[in-house]
Amino acid sequence: MPLTPKLADLLQHADRPAIRAFFLSITALTVALVLALYSGAAAQLGNVALASASAIIALLVAAWVAVTLVPVLAKRTALRWIGYRMEYRVTLEGWIYIGGIVLVALAALNTGNNLLFLILASLIASILMSGILSSITLAGVEMRLQLPEHMFAGEPVRATLELKNEKLTLPSFSLRVEGVTKKIASAPAVLETPIYFPYIPRQEAVSQTVPLLFPKRGVYRQEAFRIATRFPFGFLQKARRLDLAAEALVYPSVEASPEFLEVLPGIQGAMESLTKGRGQDLYSLRDYVPTDSARHVHWKATARFGSLMVREFAREDDCSVLLVFDPYSLAALPDPSRYEIDRFERSVSLCAAIAWSFHERSAMLEFRGVGAEAPLAPASDNIFFILRHLANIQPLPPDPQATLLSDLAADPESFKIIVTAQPRGSVPASIWNSSYVVFSQDLS
Repeated sequence: MPLTPKLADLLQHADRPAIRAFFLSITALTVALVLALYSGAAAQLGNVALASASAIIALLVAAWVAVTLVPVLAKRTALRWIGYRMEYRVTLEGWIYIGGIVLVALAALNTGNNLLFLILASLIASILMSGILSSITLAGVEMRLQLPEHMFAGEPVRATLELKNEKLTLPSFSLRVEGVTKKIASAPAVLETPIYFPYIPRQEAVSQTVPLLFPKRGVYRQEAFRIATRFPFGFLQKARRLDLAAEALVYPSVEASPEFLEVLPGIQGAMESLTKGRGQDLYSLRDYVPTDSARHVHWKATARFGSLMVREFAREDDCSVLLVFDPYSLAALPDPSRYEIDRFERSVSLCAAIAWSFHERSAMLEFRGVGAEAPLAPASDNIFFILRHLANIQPLPPDPQATLLSDLAADPESFKIIVTAQPRGSVPASIWNSSYVVFSQDLS
């Protein structure tokens, strides 16, 4: 790009009052410096009056700059960049370089060689320039992390990490973003692997796709991030902390696990045997009523019983289910065994897989649990409410009264799928005829 368009773009976005105040202050301070030098020369020549007048005028000019122009520049200075919390760490290369400086300094002091002093000054200046350039690189860089809306345990997802360079004129080089991990963390971290950005132009944003994998369900939380750089020489790693909280809610896995494939035939069979309708599979025989169609008369049964008998069929087109998850488990007791914890987690994943299977079938789904209840609706409407509840759920101490299961007896019409850790004898007999119960103790 030619130089003229760059200057035009710079002037277009520049703060003209600030530029005017800057150049005016530089000019005034230059005049004050010349007057101060002239005052010194006049004093050497013995002209005390001229020297005093020149010194007073120089002080007045400097005072005018401090009172009128400095506040204008201060108001337009991005002071938030000054408040960045910087972390410093000397790298291995830096320690080797410092060792070389010490050797050169000893040699220069012992020999008095001016060339060695010049080399020593250049080496020290390189470290100072490294600190200044790394600070400039980190200044004015902001970060944004965008996570997918829905994430499942064990399934890789892709997040977007964006760095924006807000500096007006200078780019940033060689930046690395990493998560800040607390010594005692309340939840697992979101970002485990550092992300590298080689170059970010001025006034532009650069984004990268970050692959993430969450092994377990639950909440993952990142309280802060760190932007680090070794630019330009690698002697010093300088980092800036960003207090940017990020939280990810990971649903249980909905994959067809061996436990799900084991109970699926039983669920389908129970639904067909406990539900009647207009399907093709025979449900039962009953006495004829005037509103029945003659096509449904079972003539062989009619001849056997001596009265009209009609057929009822298993319903296929109106599938509605009440899914119940009972969180009372031995995993909630003090110092639970790893076996009990794993069994509870398998129960949660199984319940999520069952809910997801009805979502894929576009069934009518209702959910009930401790502290959560979703009314009967298309599964697509409440599937993520169910998954959010299962993502956050924790085991509760065993309930001897089996309160949650006892309340289901008041709803004998709904077909219920119950996932519970209660022993078999605790399930009320009144709900067996309209339910399919999955006991977590049977899960392998």
